[in-house]
Amino acid sequence: MIHLEFSSPEEEIIHPLFIEKNIRLFIKRDDTIHPFISGNKWRKLKYALLKAEQTHKSHLVTFGGVWSNHLLATSCAAAKFGFKSTGIVRGEPLNTETLSLCRLFGMNLIFTNRESYRDKPGLFKRYFEDDSDAVFIDEGGYSPEAAKGCAELVDELQQTYQHVFCACGTGATAAGIINGLTNKNSQTLFHAVPVLKGDFLKHEIDKLLHSPVDFEYHRDYHFGGYAKTRPELIDFLKKLVSHTGILLDPVYTAKMMYAIFDLAKKDYFPTGSKILAIHTGGLLGLLGMKDKF
Repeated sequence: MIHLEFSSPEEEIIHPLFIEKNIRLFIKRDDTIHPFISGNKWRKLKYALLKAEQTHKSHLVTFGGVWSNHLLATSCAAAKFGFKSTGIVRGEPLNTETLSLCRLFGMNLIFTNRESYRDKPGLFKRYFEDDSDAVFIDEGGYSPEAAKGCAELVDELQQTYQHVFCACGTGATAAGIINGLTNKNSQTLFHAVPVLKGDFLKHEIDKLLHSPVDFEYHRDYHFGGYAKTRPELIDFLKKLVSHTGILLDPVYTAKMMYAIFDLAKKDYFPTGSKILAIHTGGLLGLLGMKDKF
């Protein structure tokens, strides 16, 4: 049976900045869902796994880089729920801690060059055209099924918030939360913090929305692009983690939190606002940047 019991509390962050501005910040601790299927990963995989089970597909095939939290989550979920798994990995063969864990969970890894990697459906066809048990799961789990799983987060909320923030890498989590808020006729404003350059991610979010919805798209906090950092981001991460005891990663969640703090300093939020940040996990990504700490 594909089911995961979990707790994801909404924890308040007490900080002098928010006391000064008379606003409150909470963080939804999806990082506590599971050690390896953590953050948004379980939400994004849930309905893909159920669909595979219902269509009698036993082989999960997905994609990612050498530090991919999605690959790790998929490998663990496959082991837990009785699937075979293959990860098609972008770049030269490397033995990172993340990939070692993927192998330990039984995932077969296929490395491919960056040019070939751009055509994921083509790679799936090349390797698994004759495997009737194989099911395609896109990089990062991007799919309508992923958005459906992420929409369920809204039903768990214990409070009403004026603002909800989420870091975005593929757009599926953001789209799901927006759909969830829309389904409840919520007046909450959603804020996407893309961790990549450009506006293309906004279009990826729009493609998974049930209906057109206005949301904020904060494009100025990518710090150079995906998996890129700057000294000010690392310094912010260190200070906030040591102040709160809540671990963040520099690829996603630190950028989201930096955006919230920066906007608060600029008096973006009206007095009395309650803000929710979604902790999307991904903490093993810290291992890929351990030299910065």
